[in-house]
Amino acid sequence: MPGRALNPARRRLLAAVALAAAGAAAASAGAAAFPSRPVTLWVPWPPGGATDLTMRLLAELAAPHLGQRVLIENRSGAGGTLAMPVLQQAEPDGHTIAQIPQPVLRVPHTQRVLWDPIRDVTPILQISGVSFGVLVRATSPWRSLEDLFSFARARPGELTVATNGVGTTPHVVLEELFTARGLRYIHVPYRGTSEQLLAIESGQVMAGVNSSGFAPAVDGGRLRLLATFAARRSPRWPQVPTLSELGFPIVATSPYGLGGPRGMAPAVVATLHEAFRRAMFEPAFGAELARYDQDLAYLGPADYGRWLREEYERERQAAARMGMSRS
Repeated sequence: MPGRALNPARRRLLAAVALAAAGAAAASAGAAAFPSRPVTLWVPWPPGGATDLTMRLLAELAAPHLGQRVLIENRSGAGGTLAMPVLQQAEPDGHTIAQIPQPVLRVPHTQRVLWDPIRDVTPILQISGVSFGVLVRATSPWRSLEDLFSFARARPGELTVATNGVGTTPHVVLEELFTARGLRYIHVPYRGTSEQLLAIESGQVMAGVNSSGFAPAVDGGRLRLLATFAARRSPRWPQVPTLSELGFPIVATSPYGLGGPRGMAPAVVATLHEAFRRAMFEPAFGAELARYDQDLAYLGPADYGRWLREEYERERQAAARMGMSRS
């Protein structure tokens, strides 16, 4: 027996229900497709420095693996920690990520901040570490770290030393070096590497401590490298001693990586990890790191997360030991 014909009102209702169901299914499918738009990578340093340039190349190399552009946004200042509030407030959909430098693990122990580097970050991968060094202009009479100490001893409070910010690794190491000898210096923080190196070259400051963005200036004969912070001498500058060789038990490389907001789905993390992992192992990226005397130091999400937690605790202990703890 044939079914009864539906009246027009009921047909319209059923059509609307079907359309809504189709729309929901499409929306669900769209949400599952990641990335659905360009990914923004926040770099907490000024444009033009070594980290900015390497992150821009990494973003360019990762884009084809993601099927979307990776856009760089710079937010410099506060010792490299200004991307943390961005991550804290971002949606955990994977379209907002950031470079995670060492200071974000240190600053919460020395200053009151509203973010937490463990609670508010989803680890994606570790990329590399940096080479640090003590620098003077090429025409300076100082040829060793001891020369700086001698000047500071003879003329207390006159030595000006630049770093890339309060609470950064160079600043912390400087404090440890000078405090150990009972010496004083004037700390001059800069927002980024290029600005700081220009200040050293021009004589605005007497010395500086920075990451290996200084490499072209040293190789070009504009700056002199007095000591490095690595575990062993750099093959690039084999004549330059390490702090350890000079009697200071300090090794500092400030490993860095990428992270996203807390709560990112494992599938999204996996997609980002694979794209950036493939990018960082491309020869062009390795060559870019080599320009700044850096090596690859890859860790996956789980290992990188474990390292972040362990390093966060080490930074807490260091802050307490140096009398810099806010608590």
